[in-house]
Amino acid sequence: MKQTSNATAYLALVLVSIFWGTTYLAARIGVQHMHGMSLAGIRQTVAGIILIGYFMLFRGYKLPEKSQLGKLAVIGTLMLCGSNGLMTWAMQYVPSGLGAIIGATVPIWITIFSFYLVAKSKFSFQLIIGILLGFGGVVGIFYDYFAELMKPDFRFGIILIMIACILWALGSVLTAKWALDMNPLYGAGFQMIFSGVEMLFISILMGQHFEAAAFTTELWGALLYLIFFGSIIGYSSYIFALNRLPPSLVSVYAYINPVVALLLGWVWFRERLNWNMALFSLVILLGVYLVNRSFNKAKAQSYEHSE
Repeated sequence: MKQTSNATAYLALVLVSIFWGTTYLAARIGVQHMHGMSLAGIRQTVAGIILIGYFMLFRGYKLPEKSQLGKLAVIGTLMLCGSNGLMTWAMQYVPSGLGAIIGATVPIWITIFSFYLVAKSKFSFQLIIGILLGFGGVVGIFYDYFAELMKPDFRFGIILIMIACILWALGSVLTAKWALDMNPLYGAGFQMIFSGVEMLFISILMGQHFEAAAFTTELWGALLYLIFFGSIIGYSSYIFALNRLPPSLVSVYAYINPVVALLLGWVWFRERLNWNMALFSLVILLGVYLVNRSFNKAKAQSYEHSE
């Protein structure tokens, strides 16, 4: 039985690694027809309604306590409205593959916040090297985009992505720190609802309109893909794998997502893909690996001392 469960967990990890890499392309397609904040708002609102509806109607779940709802709202605002919303918006100005590569630095930001907010440990030499390699790789990739950096829209997109990475990391750390006693998928549904409504409200404030003519077949395809494969199946698979496999193993998705996004962006939109990008992408992933390895080692030592 355990072997079957592990096999299913590995399958879930494969789904996360592939699907979350493809969402960059889906978002890139969607923002050609609709503003990124509106696209992300519809995606999260619909996915949240489906998840909450399932747990309430078919599993008999009741509304969480007010304190839990407040924390879910904060996490949803940071990770989905702040991070996913800004990342989707950035796809209007930045190639999807480049967005995924910069997004690969999220584990580094998570580790930095974890050290300050949770573990409160000292930075090891390996950790510092990993951070320098990770961010150094990002700088190296911009060698190919130096001309684009002179364009205001491109710079704005890069800024959105960097803020998105920081907010996702902060939300992830708070999720671990608060450790809400509830089904994580049920909680995710509320995060999606809160963030989705926030993003739709922001879209209206920005003067965005939802015109029927904008909902082309291509937009519907991108939107449905993001809802079901990105939010519902992708996130469910991530939670399932996280509860049955070591976190260090589950984090392998962060190394695969950028590769998937780069290849799809190159095939679909003919986005830039050369040896320089491949080399510095590997540098970033090496940095992420060292950071993860250092942080997991620090956690293990902290656990041994507490024993």
